[in-house]
Amino acid sequence: MAILQPQIPLSLYPHHSPTAAPFLCTPFKTPRKPLNLTCSSKGQDDYLIDAPVSAGDGFSFSGGKYSDGPSPSDEWFKQGKIVKAHPVSGSGDKAKDPIFGLKMGAASQASNDLFRWFCVESGNADNPTVILIHGFPSQAYSYRKVLPTLSKNYHAIAFDWLGFGFSDKPQPRYGFDYTMDEFVASLESLINEIATEKVSLVVQGYFSPIAVKYASNLQGKLNDLILLNPPLTATHANLPSALSIFSTFLLGEIFCQDPLRASDKTLTSSGPYKMKEDDAMVYRRPYLTSGSAGFALNVISKAMKKDLKVSSIYI
Repeated sequence: MAILQPQIPLSLYPHHSPTAAPFLCTPFKTPRKPLNLTCSSKGQDDYLIDAPVSAGDGFSFSGGKYSDGPSPSDEWFKQGKIVKAHPVSGSGDKAKDPIFGLKMGAASQASNDLFRWFCVESGNADNPTVILIHGFPSQAYSYRKVLPTLSKNYHAIAFDWLGFGFSDKPQPRYGFDYTMDEFVASLESLINEIATEKVSLVVQGYFSPIAVKYASNLQGKLNDLILLNPPLTATHANLPSALSIFSTFLLGEIFCQDPLRASDKTLTSSGPYKMKEDDAMVYRRPYLTSGSAGFALNVISKAMKKDLKVSSIYI
């Protein structure tokens, strides 16, 4: 069930002033125009709130979402394609949320046979292939300005990891548990699907250890391995507070469902740069459209907190 709680600023009430004496305010009697929202399942598991984006952000454990109006994420999605790779393990049961045990909506269910990966391709396929791997907790969208530049001399491909962006976001115990070994195996499956020749990998941040382990297992598949700000030491392996909060017992499960905390805060707290709202909307979209994105973030944070400690990338 999606819940919307509009916050009315005090400035809208002329009789209510922060400097006024307590309990002396005259009640504001003028009737307010009701906020008309329509909520209906339309016979499906997913609920849709037909509300303007300005009305606020929200979340539903069943995969609710706000407004189907055009957005920058729609334009980005049109540039890519879905690639199926890596077999889904498990019983094939419908995923349930880890808090209440309720069956999640269709938008929160993964594929039945092979996982779906969102990939954006640029450049001539006859040129050397460069695969751009985003960091945690980002998306392939972070390479949107790099792809056109590389396309002049390379066949460049950026993809969303499982659990992020437009790729499948399987729930733990329902086909994928987000361990280091599973990430490495799934990366191998994807690369085998999208590239037949040797490739160069460019990987950013906390997903670097996965690419390093892949490279150590399959050196014959690589031309180059380029690491961008990887966690090289045990000190660097500690997740920043904006990310480690999602691995906290109970609080993690709750905070990961706050789109602004899960997306905006984690990305903007990593540096001094400001993010444009159009870009923030793309990163925020997965957490607005499906509860699976938040639950995946929660599990990945826990797994990464452990796996980074034993990663062989440290020097």
